[in-house]
Parts: sequence; structure tokens; C-alpha cells
Amino acid sequence: QVQLVESGGGLVQPGGSLRLSCAASGDSLDYYAIGWFRQAPGKEREGVSCASSSDGSSYYAPSVKGRFTISRDNAKNTVYLQMNSLKPEDTAVYYCATVCWSAAKDYRSWGQGTQVTVSS
Repeated sequence: QVQLVESGGGLVQPGGSLRLSCAASGDSLDYYAIGWFRQAPGKEREGVSCASSSDGSSYYAPSVKGRFTISRDNAKNTVYLQMNSLKPEDTAVYYCATVCWSAAKDYRSWGQGTQVTVSS
């Protein structure tokens, strides 16, 4: 079973950029759709982006479209989330998973996530 570890979070000023990594072990990510999610304090976890396993398509929540980019590096068995033009409302713990969007409600293999804080 694939295991995922998130990294790359940190403190960044509004307008700045970060690149999050989702590194996999135990199986190849080639076989999985990969979703990025985030959870802000006091809020429910929400889907941010999804990379399809089949045709390479990428999907984004309206709140991040045009600012975030999801990508795969199959050689490194890693999925990235490039986040540009960050806003304070992007502050959250970010998680990756082998599901996307509403399928996450049944997902039980959440990692520790990586904290992203956007503040001046």
C-alpha cells in the first residue's frame, strides 16, 4: 500500500510562493490519482487540486485556479503543488492523498500534513 509524506510548507508573505511535495513509498504513484487538500483552523478539510492517473489531467478548486499548479515527477515518485500569489486565506495544513475531492470522506490514510502560513 502506498504511503505519502507531505513537506515543503512554511511561513511566506502574501504574494509569495511555496512548493509542496508529496513523496510516495510502497508503490508507484503512476497508478493513483493524487489529490491535495487543506484544512484551516476551525474549518473542514477541502480539496484544492487533483492530478488524474489516467490522462494527466489536472483540476483545481476555483479559489486556487490560476495560482496553484499540480505536477508529477514519476522518476522521484513525487507529486508537487506549486503555489504562487499566496494569500492569507491559503493558510492551512496541506495534505495529499490517493483520492480526489469528495472521495476523501472515506479516506483513512491521512498523513501529518505540512503547515502553510501566509502572513506579513
